[in-house]
Amino acid sequence: MERYRLIKEIGDGTCGSVYKAVNLENSEIVAIKRMKRKFHYWEECMNLREVKLLQKLNHPNIIKLKEIVKENSELFLIFEHMVRKLLFCFVFFDGYANVHPYAI
Repeated sequence: MERYRLIKEIGDGTCGSVYKAVNLENSEIVAIKRMKRKFHYWEECMNLREVKLLQKLNHPNIIKLKEIVKENSELFLIFEHMVRKLLFCFVFFDGYANVHPYAI
């Protein structure tokens, strides 16, 4: 993790905390999820459902997993950083819900 400098915490959840960070090699802004659970073996990390799915997904509307880092017993997931928060508005037509994202 010496390649990254944490800027600020941008989220906290059950499984981990998310930080805005900068890659010191190329000045790229990234999001780093620090998992709360401890991982003693690399295989444990790679068998996480979240990791398996994110490695396979490639879609312009899904934030990309750039890198996985295990340091000591801590696991960090490095993502591309999304600049805007999204607000989802549910609009109902004839009993069907349509989701419309609006940038804040």
